[in-house]
Amino acid sequence: MTTADRPAPGRRNLITDVAGLRVGNADDARLRSGCTVLLPDQPVMMAVDQRGGAPGTRETDSLDPANFLESFHALVLSGGSVFGLGAADGVTAALSAAGIGISIGGAPMAVPVVPSAILFDLGNGGDKGWGLDPPYRRLGVEALRRAAPDFALGNAGAGYGAICGKLKGGLGSASVVAGEIEVGALVAVNAVGSALMPESPVFWAHALEWGDEFGGRKPGKAEAVRPPDYDLPADGKVVMGGHTTIAVVATNVALTKAQTKRFAMMAQDGLARALRPAHTPFDGDTVFAVSTGRLALEGPPALAVARLGHLAADCLARAVARGVYEAESLGDITGYRERWGR
Repeated sequence: MTTADRPAPGRRNLITDVAGLRVGNADDARLRSGCTVLLPDQPVMMAVDQRGGAPGTRETDSLDPANFLESFHALVLSGGSVFGLGAADGVTAALSAAGIGISIGGAPMAVPVVPSAILFDLGNGGDKGWGLDPPYRRLGVEALRRAAPDFALGNAGAGYGAICGKLKGGLGSASVVAGEIEVGALVAVNAVGSALMPESPVFWAHALEWGDEFGGRKPGKAEAVRPPDYDLPADGKVVMGGHTTIAVVATNVALTKAQTKRFAMMAQDGLARALRPAHTPFDGDTVFAVSTGRLALEGPPALAVARLGHLAADCLARAVARGVYEAESLGDITGYRERWGR
């Protein structure tokens, strides 16, 4: 491996360092909720791996390698629990109106395929009294219109109303580039578990940090001797299905649908590296994977996919930490930097 091939963050340190991807956020301070849209310039290969005990998703069956679809047009991550699935309705309608989608059975319109996953933020104190008119379809359209290479982290999009353990959660992203290979991650962190070592400002993902992207704090003697208490809420305070971390990892390397699935499966380890515990019965942890196909897969395929999955897992762990680090306090939910400083 040459110096130029050694992995390092991309120019933006965002998932949009994978060429051909844009991200849009839309959120509402009154609602304390929002959504995030990943928009590719061209249809992409996509797969998903779901490991939490309380997921909320749309169109994920079409991502199974056993099924025939191989062209996907956008991805939506949203707050709002089941109501947030409506964000994908808005994105689907807007893409179809723009002529983006597949042609099926002589239908007079383009039919976009837009998978989605949601997190639970209904109990964060925002105004959820929307009656028969949930706002997420509108937010989905707004997020799509705002899709761009640069976007906000922390209290933004699907991470606006998120909570992580005892701290404010948020939207995080990170990237890694190794030669021509591009890998990125985007995550809305809303976990039962904690991103921090117990009673410490040190992130579980500290060993993977590049520079000071999430504060630069490293464990000392106190963290080394502390028992593995995972900062779970007290009995009776965990809401069944009341959390969920939702994410997407992406690469420019051309992958088959089965290889993209393996890429997603390996990336899930990033949640376990950054959150403890992860994949609980109360989380719906879901990781999508995207291949833009702009760079040919080189070398033995299994080895190449293994390397991509490893890069993605570390990248996702960094994105989780960045999402919590960048989040600001919201109501009585304290942000990392208010609690621990910068």
